[in-house]
Amino acid sequence: MSAGRSSNRKTGEGAPPPQPSKHRDGFELISRIPIEWTKYQSKESQSFVDITYDISIQDRCSRIAFNRPNVLHAFRPQTIREIQQALQLSIDNTDVSVIILTSNNIPKYTPAFCAGGDQTVRNNNGGYQDGTEVYPKLRVLELQVEMRRCPKPIMCVVDGYAIGGGHILHMMCDLTIASNRSIFGQTGPRMGSFDAGYGSTRMTRLIGQKRSRELWFLCRYMDSKEAYDTGLINASYPLPDLDGRTAQWVRRINMNSSTAITCVKMALNADEDGGGAFGIQQLGGQLTKMFYQTKESQEGRDAFLQKRPPNFILHSKL
Repeated sequence: MSAGRSSNRKTGEGAPPPQPSKHRDGFELISRIPIEWTKYQSKESQSFVDITYDISIQDRCSRIAFNRPNVLHAFRPQTIREIQQALQLSIDNTDVSVIILTSNNIPKYTPAFCAGGDQTVRNNNGGYQDGTEVYPKLRVLELQVEMRRCPKPIMCVVDGYAIGGGHILHMMCDLTIASNRSIFGQTGPRMGSFDAGYGSTRMTRLIGQKRSRELWFLCRYMDSKEAYDTGLINASYPLPDLDGRTAQWVRRINMNSSTAITCVKMALNADEDGGGAFGIQQLGGQLTKMFYQTKESQEGRDAFLQKRPPNFILHSKL
């Protein structure tokens, strides 16, 4: 970190003084050797099916990874519940200062971070039900709030598709870095769904009203370069460099005061949440639940499962 400090070395007589440089922050001197992970052994983590949970004591971070590659890591209630448990494990662990949210991709499947809610378990009664819920609910809304209130920074590492509810989860993270083959966007209105809470308000804060409406109204996708250019993500790297760059970002965060990081995160959140975003998120969730009970919404899900274009006009009341 000496490269990031002011130098008092004397220059030769007549030599010009050192010029200002962004590289004086020393960031590029930080090691990019990939993090070495250890399987976390606990009663909770041993029961995980839809995710994996690992930690690195040396780099003071945890890794929560979607583990459903055969469905583009789409989440069901069990998936979200396991992430909630892993998030709490990370919060409670004093050896963890940074939390990584990512996915486990394998060559035989299309790479993805998360494709959102698993439509095969979307219920007509206003939520998702895979047999693990007392009643159908939108559990992911609870996770969004928990991520927002988490005192530790959450960094999303995206490789592949981050769409629908998966796109919203990456936006809920404090930072997002991605591989150069990653794709971002919304799918809700094509499938009889939407997120009128953080999925809308957070996106608007990140990329503005016009681009947010474009993503929601047209359901167009962005590649990683466009996502970076619009401010949707923090950085895009070639896939072979992604693990090393992840390590670099984590190590730099850990060089800073963890208390300062927590306070800054809460202060940045207050600019949005203090204006009523949490209340809007709750309202949005209730609207989504009601919409899921309509024929129009169900047509989007059914068309997706049946691999046909949806006929929303047949069921629309507007």
